[in-house]
Amino acid sequence: MSQDTAAQSGTSVAVVEETTTTAPVYGLFTRLAAETFGTFALVLAIVSTWAFNALNNGSIVTVALAAGITLLAVTAALGHVSGAHVNPAVTLGLVLSGRAPWSDLLPYWLAQLVGAALAAVVLWSVIPSGYPALIGAADKAAVMQATANGYGDHSPLAVMATRVGAEGSFTVWSALLVEILLTAVLVGVVLGTTSRRSRVTYPAVAIGLTLTALHLVSWPMTNTSVNPARSFASAIFAGGWTWGQLWLFVVAPLVGAALAALFYRAFSPLPALPGEESEESDLAAGDEDVEETDVVVVSEERDAASDATVADGTADETARREPGDDQPGTPRA
Repeated sequence: MSQDTAAQSGTSVAVVEETTTTAPVYGLFTRLAAETFGTFALVLAIVSTWAFNALNNGSIVTVALAAGITLLAVTAALGHVSGAHVNPAVTLGLVLSGRAPWSDLLPYWLAQLVGAALAAVVLWSVIPSGYPALIGAADKAAVMQATANGYGDHSPLAVMATRVGAEGSFTVWSALLVEILLTAVLVGVVLGTTSRRSRVTYPAVAIGLTLTALHLVSWPMTNTSVNPARSFASAIFAGGWTWGQLWLFVVAPLVGAALAALFYRAFSPLPALPGEESEESDLAAGDEDVEETDVVVVSEERDAASDATVADGTADETARREPGDDQPGTPRA
């Protein structure tokens, strides 16, 4: 077909081309290494920003942005490797929703706790010896307590009220409810935006912005956990009351994740029809490679006059055929 003929086209023909690519699935060790590094980066960003926040006039916006931007970056960088859970609650939510295998639960939790502990060690080692006195803290442990999650007399609201001679705190039940609901929101966003049925182009952006918003909302209440690994990291060197209150910031996020998974399964579309692949089928495939097929539709233009010429030529050819040619299996004379 010439270029002139294509330029004068009156009809178009859709040509479908299928391209199959193989997306690698990483082994368990690689995925655990990714989870360790990702959790390390996220927890270090959060607790270190809290620790040095006094130098920035105690701005919660700084902490919220540090948390959200770091989670966005980690999700974008490691999502294709391990899923970038970087949070025991997210891992539990993915497992309960059928999006991750049960065999990943404990290894992922262990990797996340190791990453969080490494972040605490790094922060503890870089706090200058004179920094506590600079911000009015008794020692480095008191600095770490400022990064910890707490309720009652240790909630940020209670600490602020004490400084101005007022009263105010968040009870254990209030803190429990807040952490459950906020974690359910975070895990729900993760499940919704990373689903194969989702139309979200950049899920990492939505997830990072969600964590930013949750910090802005809940920091006066509990210092914002929604992540047991993050709470564990602060308690390691803070000591004192932090260990006695740590249970809430482990239990509440896990309960919130379970609720999010329950709602996800309850309101997700019906199971795939026979012959169709469900979202869970690939995840249950273990370490095998996953094949993805891209369908590309190419439009080929055809000249109307050229179509008529082809039709006339076909008619002439039919007329020239011998009678036996129209009857398959009939021998010629």
